[in-house]
Amino acid sequence: MTESASQALSILRDPSQFEWYVVPLLVLVIYVYNVEVGKRNWNLVFGGLALWGMDWFNEIWNALVFHFTQYAPVWGAPADTAFLLLIGLNIEICMMFFILGIVAAHTLPEDKGAKIMGLPNRLVYAVGYSIVAVVIEMFLNAAGALTWDYSWWTIKVPWLIFLIGYMPFFLVCFWVHDMETVKKKAITVGLILGFDAVCLILFGAILKWI
Repeated sequence: MTESASQALSILRDPSQFEWYVVPLLVLVIYVYNVEVGKRNWNLVFGGLALWGMDWFNEIWNALVFHFTQYAPVWGAPADTAFLLLIGLNIEICMMFFILGIVAAHTLPEDKGAKIMGLPNRLVYAVGYSIVAVVIEMFLNAAGALTWDYSWWTIKVPWLIFLIGYMPFFLVCFWVHDMETVKKKAITVGLILGFDAVCLILFGAILKWI
């Protein structure tokens, strides 16, 4: 087991890590969603939830990688945190992803068919946001906040972080955002979050793997 994985494991779901700044962060998340629900901006609400659900999916398989290898997760979060939910997911990251989808979807052109340099604007925005996210993650890794222990998941192989770590988040977020009916959005997000919940119950609560 790597040193960083051991460090993360030592604080995994340790309530003594709690810090009061989590409370205003939670209030901020609630406020953001309350504003959009109040305006009946269902495109943003369900787009945001879709991105959040995609992150949970990534974090679950990342935790399973550590369980089966007993070496390291693909990415870890062993640094200071108010609560480490999974080995690569702390409460601060979780809340950030909760509102990131709304932030990203807010900037989308109203015309989903418009082209940017001949390319679909949703694809261009997904690529742009993913690149920014990868760059930010590189800085977090350099600061020791996020750790990478595999040779194929490093600053030298950023395309893999781009393709697996972020691109699907924004593509699904924008896809749900653009669905024609609220019912379709709700069903899709329900399936994403429902699958996450089943995995967390099975691999976490029952099998104790993550």
